[in-house]
Amino acid sequence: MSGESGRLRRLFAPLNTPICDWAGRRVWIVGASSGIGEALALELARRGARLALSARGEARLRAVSTACDAAAGASSSAPTGALALPLDLSRDGEIEQARDQLLAAWSGIDLVIFNAGTYRPLRAWELSADAVRETLATNLIGTMCGTAAVLPTLLAQGHGAIALVGSVAGYGGLPKATVYGPSKAALINFAEVLHLDLAPRGIGVFLINPGFVATPLTAQNDFAMPALQTPVQAAGAIVDGFASGAFEI
Repeated sequence: MSGESGRLRRLFAPLNTPICDWAGRRVWIVGASSGIGEALALELARRGARLALSARGEARLRAVSTACDAAAGASSSAPTGALALPLDLSRDGEIEQARDQLLAAWSGIDLVIFNAGTYRPLRAWELSADAVRETLATNLIGTMCGTAAVLPTLLAQGHGAIALVGSVAGYGGLPKATVYGPSKAALINFAEVLHLDLAPRGIGVFLINPGFVATPLTAQNDFAMPALQTPVQAAGAIVDGFASGAFEI
């Protein structure tokens, strides 16, 4: 029976190493200036994580960084305060430049959360080349290139994790998600492939698929959003997911 119990434990073991203790953990959140990213940054700051925050809007990003320092009980000028690293994932070279700044300060990274994304509600007859390029550049290409930028560091360390924020819109076609949905479906596939390749090498991969969350992006919707959550609720569910070690949160 003991052998059978061991096999069952392995069968139902979490796919990733659970993250329960955040004290001193080096976490880089890309897409941290509002919504889920901001709420998650504040929650992890309260739990003692060492944070680096990135987004396109520098002023808003620095405001979130200051709020995180206050949440952690540190002044914004403290050496352990949250680092603000403005970047645009859709622009060549910016993620690599921010990575180099971060490694100069930290020497390593424990978790990178790719939360940057864009959304434009579109029906099929409203489709345009500009909308396709803009959405894919941020939601898919930028995240894939960002992953390529940080993976050498994680592999050299032999530990660490990547979290990709997808969406339940990636599960199947939905009205008004003509470009957004396919971009998230591709991201889900990418996360699955990453996990297959990286788990044997000690690197965790978390796929975060939120439902409707009240953010500036979903504020564009003109329809009722079932099971709508606040960013704080979403952040709590994400932290719980990290603690479980589940592949999909």
